[in-house]
Amino acid sequence: MGLTTDQHDGCLHEILPNGQQQCYLILPDGERKNLVRPVRKSYQHVGPAFFGELRSLTPEEKERYSNVGYVKFEAYGPERAPVIGRFWTQADLDRVGRCGAVTTMGAAIAETYAAQPDFYTGTFCVACGKHYPVGAEGEFVWLDGSKVGT
Repeated sequence: MGLTTDQHDGCLHEILPNGQQQCYLILPDGERKNLVRPVRKSYQHVGPAFFGELRSLTPEEKERYSNVGYVKFEAYGPERAPVIGRFWTQADLDRVGRCGAVTTMGAAIAETYAAQPDFYTGTFCVACGKHYPVGAEGEFVWLDGSKVGT
């Protein structure tokens, strides 16, 4: 796995057999020195989280989304407006709190997170072998319990 500061580098789109990218984008050296968060190298995959109440799909929703595989709808409260909710597939539901694996990243990526916490939209889970979202609604927490990407 390599690193690049060039957002147009073709290696960013090449996937290795283990699911990782051929290379990862990082901030240049100078920009990785302006830290707004501590440098943390390890995070845990906790899976997606619920923010509202889950309900079964209505007959109309089942028909409309039959080709997508949705099985539940999560209705959000008014505090999340204008977003009213999220549809869930069974695969999404199966990941909720299930993995728990801890992944450790290299220094340059950890420094990029520390300098610009929202730089990445996703990160890799070593156990699942896939990338999943980070941020306030993401699937990962630092080992101190705070959300990766916030």
